[in-house]
Amino acid sequence: MPNLKKVAIIGRPNVGKSSLFNRIARERDAITSDVVGTTRDVKKRLVTISGNRDFELIDTGGIDDSTEMFAKVKEQSLRAAKTADIILYLVDGKNIPEEEDKELFYGLQALGKPIALIVNKIDNDKEEQSNYWDFLEFGAETTLPISVSHNRYMNAFYAWLEEHIPERPEELELESDEEPGFDDIFDMVQDEAYKIEEEPDHDIKVAIIGRVNTGKSSLLNALLKKERVVVSDVAGTTIDPVDEAIEYADHKITFIDTAGIRRRGKIVGIEKYALERTEAMLKQADIALLVIDATVGVLELDERIANMIEKHNLGCLIVLNKWDIRDDITYEKAVDDIRDELKFLHYAPLITVSAKTGQRVHKILDEIIAIYGRYQQRIPTYKLNEVLKYAISRHHIPSYNGAVVKIKFATQYEIKPPKIALIMNRPDGLHFSYKRYLSNVFRENFDFKGVPLILEARKRGQRVESDESY
Repeated sequence: MPNLKKVAIIGRPNVGKSSLFNRIARERDAITSDVVGTTRDVKKRLVTISGNRDFELIDTGGIDDSTEMFAKVKEQSLRAAKTADIILYLVDGKNIPEEEDKELFYGLQALGKPIALIVNKIDNDKEEQSNYWDFLEFGAETTLPISVSHNRYMNAFYAWLEEHIPERPEELELESDEEPGFDDIFDMVQDEAYKIEEEPDHDIKVAIIGRVNTGKSSLLNALLKKERVVVSDVAGTTIDPVDEAIEYADHKITFIDTAGIRRRGKIVGIEKYALERTEAMLKQADIALLVIDATVGVLELDERIANMIEKHNLGCLIVLNKWDIRDDITYEKAVDDIRDELKFLHYAPLITVSAKTGQRVHKILDEIIAIYGRYQQRIPTYKLNEVLKYAISRHHIPSYNGAVVKIKFATQYEIKPPKIALIMNRPDGLHFSYKRYLSNVFRENFDFKGVPLILEARKRGQRVESDESY
């Protein structure tokens, strides 16, 4: 399959770029707001239109030079435009044309790529007659009036897109009843279908999470090598999540020391809000350091906290703290106990440390870098299918109510964490135990240590809905 076309939505702030992104992607993904500068980062999604035209859609931040932050957003947006194959330049049709828009449009037009001037917010015939025609002075080869919010004139917009997005090659349609040969599948995915070329991301967000008084703040201070957080024997000293960033091994690691979590019946006053903020911070994190008190071991509350890590599909490192004062148990016995209690975090490596003395704390940074590398890795599609072929030959897929269940091929459709789609004839017929088997085989052949692995069984073209990890 050829590389997918990249379609970038470019424009100044608050012209409706994220709304158009959501409309094309058919989901409310990008946040929309009347506040200027709501979108600051580049967002990408794989999109299919007309049933068989696939492309990568890119939403960018508003182009503005008013502040240093917006200048960086502008730099990212223009970089996205230069790497795109097709450019949608969006303007606000409720206002008269801006000279800045003309300059930006002409600069993008000079790139020599298909580009359309999209005049948004043309909500009715009156606005079309009074406002739209002013934008024809740009002299663009293609100028299209639309209203994203009212779904107006979108057919003409999609028709223009279809002229520049090729149809999916016919050989990708594997809907026949015949079992597709793996050689055919390999030919189909040699170019790594659905691959997005992510730029290496070196910005890691790490949440330090655990029960009250397990030494989370002491651990953060030891990692930072300074007294950044107040440390006290009084449980619950930390209320607000505290974040601090360091540079390490060409990465920026931002640590978030979250408030210690109590049992629900003992959450009082302001700690209720601390728990809510902790939950919000976990949604933004990449990796969680689950801190467990070695002098106590795993309690029921530790299991509930670990469930929060699984819920948000985070990379994980289990940190057994206060190891310096635990001399009545061997390392092997401590590991076995934790593995037995936290079975759903079977993928998470474990390290014993002492935040108080600094014992082995420095090794946590290397583990974070390694886990994050695996968290954002993308496995080539042909390699996934080599392993899939091996797995199926070793253990055939069980039938479903007497019907044959076939997996046609596997492809990774997302990173952070790795998510693999199993394209098959009967997604509902794949037993969860076989999913777990495939996950174990993938883990045996690829390095997913420290990260969850999500497998999704679906038909071609079916939207992914489950985030069940294995």
